Amino acid sequence: MAVVVVESPAKAKTINKYLGPGYTVLASYGHVRDLPPKDGSVDTDHDFEMKWEVASDSKKHVRAITEALKSDDELILATDPDREGEAISWHLQEALSKALKKGKSVKRVTFNAITKSAVTEAMKAPREVDMELVEAYLARRALDYLVGFNLSPVLWRKLPGAKSAGRVQSVCLRLIVEREMEIEAFRAREYWTVTAKLATPRGQEYDARLTVLGGKKLEKFDIPTTEAAELAVQAVTSRDLKVASVEAKPATRNPSAPFMTSTLQQEASRKFGMGARQTMSAAQRLYEAGHITYMRTDGIDMAPEAVMAARDQIKASWGDRYVPSSPRMYKNKAKNAQEAHECIRPTDMSASPDRLRIHDADQRKLYDLIWKRTIASQMAAAQFERTTVDIASADGQVGLRATGQVVTFDGFLKVYEEGRDDDGDEDANRLPQISEGEAAEKRAITPEQHFTQPPPRYTEASLVKRMEELGIGRPSTYASIITTIQDREYVRKEKNRLIPEDKGRLVTVFLTNYFRRYVEYDFTADLEAQLDDISDGQRDYKEVLAHFWRDFSAAIAETADLRIGEVLDKIDEVLAPHLYPAREDGSDPRVCPLCGAGRLHLKTARSGGAFIGCGNYPECRYTRPISAPGGDDGAAAMDGKVLGQDAAGNDISLRNGRFGPYVQRGEATEEQPKPDRASLPKGWAPGDLTLERALELLALPRPIGPHPEDGELVEAGVGRYGPYVKHGRVYANLPDVEEVFTIGMNRAVEVLAQKAARGGRGAAAKPLKELGDHPDGGAISVMPGRYGPYVKWEKVNATLPKGMEPEAVTLEEAVQLVNEKASKGGKKKAAPKKVAAKKPAAKKTAAKKTAAKKTTATKSTKKAAE
Repeated sequence: MAVVVVESPAKAKTINKYLGPGYTVLASYGHVRDLPPKDGSVDTDHDFEMKWEVASDSKKHVRAITEALKSDDELILATDPDREGEAISWHLQEALSKALKKGKSVKRVTFNAITKSAVTEAMKAPREVDMELVEAYLARRALDYLVGFNLSPVLWRKLPGAKSAGRVQSVCLRLIVEREMEIEAFRAREYWTVTAKLATPRGQEYDARLTVLGGKKLEKFDIPTTEAAELAVQAVTSRDLKVASVEAKPATRNPSAPFMTSTLQQEASRKFGMGARQTMSAAQRLYEAGHITYMRTDGIDMAPEAVMAARDQIKASWGDRYVPSSPRMYKNKAKNAQEAHECIRPTDMSASPDRLRIHDADQRKLYDLIWKRTIASQMAAAQFERTTVDIASADGQVGLRATGQVVTFDGFLKVYEEGRDDDGDEDANRLPQISEGEAAEKRAITPEQHFTQPPPRYTEASLVKRMEELGIGRPSTYASIITTIQDREYVRKEKNRLIPEDKGRLVTVFLTNYFRRYVEYDFTADLEAQLDDISDGQRDYKEVLAHFWRDFSAAIAETADLRIGEVLDKIDEVLAPHLYPAREDGSDPRVCPLCGAGRLHLKTARSGGAFIGCGNYPECRYTRPISAPGGDDGAAAMDGKVLGQDAAGNDISLRNGRFGPYVQRGEATEEQPKPDRASLPKGWAPGDLTLERALELLALPRPIGPHPEDGELVEAGVGRYGPYVKHGRVYANLPDVEEVFTIGMNRAVEVLAQKAARGGRGAAAKPLKELGDHPDGGAISVMPGRYGPYVKWEKVNATLPKGMEPEAVTLEEAVQLVNEKASKGGKKKAAPKKVAAKKPAAKKTAAKKTAAKKTTATKSTKKAAE
């Protein structure tokens, strides 16, 4: 009997089907131990000793495994076949050391796919835990801890609002920030192209682009202006054209390699817009269900039996022509053995997506992608005929070129074509029959203006590709890296593009100025290579840690005397071109536009937001966001955008502030330093805002009318917690912000009543009976309460005795109840805590006696009357 431990219950369930009754399969639910999140968990003074503890959530799983081992003699660790899986097995072995002392054996098995054959074969070839892989894990975990727990506090102290820094995440963030700065620094350059619509003598039309002008080959920027384009059009229009040459060449295109982790993430992003974490989550579930091989790999080679199965499937589905004469072999790109698993592929090539029933949408799309890419990788090449037609004038002054492509055999394109990060695609125009020497009739000559484009923002796909090119990160880390910088609010994702937030920009500039070495691409890639060397047994992991810590701790120490003001000055200097772009009128961009005297400077708020403020604060309260004006879709592009004017002629503008987009009426002046403003409700796109909607926002809160019961005004508005209606001190939330502008009295009263019925916070309870005034002043009433009706007088609440009906309570009875409650230490009659307050307290006691006498006298009068 043996206990088999895997990471997840899903994996355990699948494996249990293959092993039979002699095994107990349990899940560890991931790592069972981790470093406590506190200083000293990696002891740099004692040879980098690491202090591990079993997580509270994991204790029950360790107990379950310990209990199972009491009756079983063997522990089989079957966690994933990579560095992280090896680490989980090592942690389990360490955590279970007491349970394993009594002669029980420990074995480690790995399999690249959760199929019956893979699992049973793995059980026949057990080994020990690979300590070289474990040491590579220990080094990586210690490095990440040392950076996080030493660099993050520096950020907190020196850069208000910064959350934390990470060894690889900070480098990834730098890529995104630097790309954004490239975009902001980009200056578009104008150029023109000229296209002619030509026709053959048989009347068949085709397009050709001007490539020769004035007898010279045209370069990209040779037609820079409208005037130059018009001259080029005239040159073509005034000349007869003939076909100078027709050249047709055969071409082939081979399929892409099967997926590895990075290419799967890239393709899922391109084709489905799936993030790296979403992709890996779906892939994990497919792997655990036995549908695909292990999904964290740098390998692109395929097992021989899988290659033959793919070829058989291609032949059965599309025929012999689609099977190449020999199997395709792909060279493995893995940098080290621990990542060099087989490619990501289906475990059963005959299980086509239409045959395999997968209910989850993400898993279904991903499996379809993996199956098609794998099958296509073993299919015949696609064949094309590419035709180039050159057209020229007799004098050689003008030349045009038409290109086209015809697919003569689709090959692997029958199944799959790889996506692209850019918008361009190969010229696939089909040309008509064109013969050399025939006339080309001009039907239209069209000039077209173009501008050079800035580099595109990263998508998750292109970012993973760039990190892979630089050697930063590894298959198991890409998803967590990109997720972390978004979770920290250093980066946001819009329309599948990654855009740095102000916080992320400031952190990057801080790190590149004070810890430059540790966010350098080459340094990070070299450290990754050292970690790979550890897993290959070529380096000692503690030597790598010691070398890193010596220099890193010195860099930390150098920042001890840094002041926040000094840091902001430095960042202000580095970001100056971005923060203070040149003004159209040529004036100094750092002079405050409001007061005209103060100089603008970078400031940070306690909330962590960064903004530009006037140096004359508090006399001048001018602020604006740090983002440079003019971004293509950045928040700053809308800053100060005038939507129109109100009835009084004030500009209504759309702006962006520290807390998001808002609309403003007019400008700040000395007389009115805070003009009317209203934040855009959640879900409102700034680009869709109209003047009418802006005026509606500025008019909030909107009066609905007097409440039918008490005549007090009922209003609708948008507040900190969203849309609401208000009656007195009672606020009730509305489900939709649009209702603020349309809600009527009937609906408002209904919403308010529902809030009061729920006993919502702020709901003003209605008295059951109003009794009049207390003899000492102040109204006294009978109120409904959570624990039954009570009498209320100012701050004194007295519960009604059992059997006393609220409707039958008299003023005299109520006065007696609250006076008795007050005399027992009720809030209204309680003496002050100060010693000097003894005499006033005595006076209050006398007042109580007087009130009691009055009450007694009233009761006697009442009885006499009866």
